[in-house]
Amino acid sequence: MLEARFASIEQWPGVPTSAEARRRSTFRAGLQKTLVLLDRELRHLDARDVLIQAFLRPDQIRLDGWLRGGAYPQSPGVILSFTGKAGAVSFPCDTYTSYTDNLRAIGLALTALRAVDRYGVTRNNEQYRGWAKLPPASREMSVPDALTFVALHAGMSASGGQDGFKTAYRRAAGKLHPDNPQTGSHEQFVLLQKAEAAVKRAYGW
Repeated sequence: MLEARFASIEQWPGVPTSAEARRRSTFRAGLQKTLVLLDRELRHLDARDVLIQAFLRPDQIRLDGWLRGGAYPQSPGVILSFTGKAGAVSFPCDTYTSYTDNLRAIGLALTALRAVDRYGVTRNNEQYRGWAKLPPASREMSVPDALTFVALHAGMSASGGQDGFKTAYRRAAGKLHPDNPQTGSHEQFVLLQKAEAAVKRAYGW
């Protein structure tokens, strides 16, 4: 079974597709089959911290992070986020009129991206870089966004006080530093430094 949790979408990344521009899909699969597809693809990517965001009310999500029976989003847009071989990535889709179809489209896209590896063109999961998960592009990062960003790249919580944050930051820095040939990224490392500055500023560390 797919290990994931659902959450409400607070803000859609970019410009949403208008209701008039959305179309009906040709998919013939329900939510359960789509979750099986996602589970398979995410296992191939060693995915963790899997988050499925939809336009849900808080009372439609159980305490364990899963959907309540009969819950259905108010709008069809879906965002799948996780941390895997390519770092923290996020896949939004609101092309179709049904949220289950948008979720399946993301699963099929992951299948197609993984197929690129068969031809030996990529070596370090470069095909996923375009979906790198970024915090809001503001001059100063909020503390919640900063802690989430560090935690996603560290693979551990960044909320355990000063020592816990420092440990998570060092782990994330080792992964994102531009000198790291596999997962390093100048842009992501700059964002990591912004996250550190935001936390230090907020807590006076």
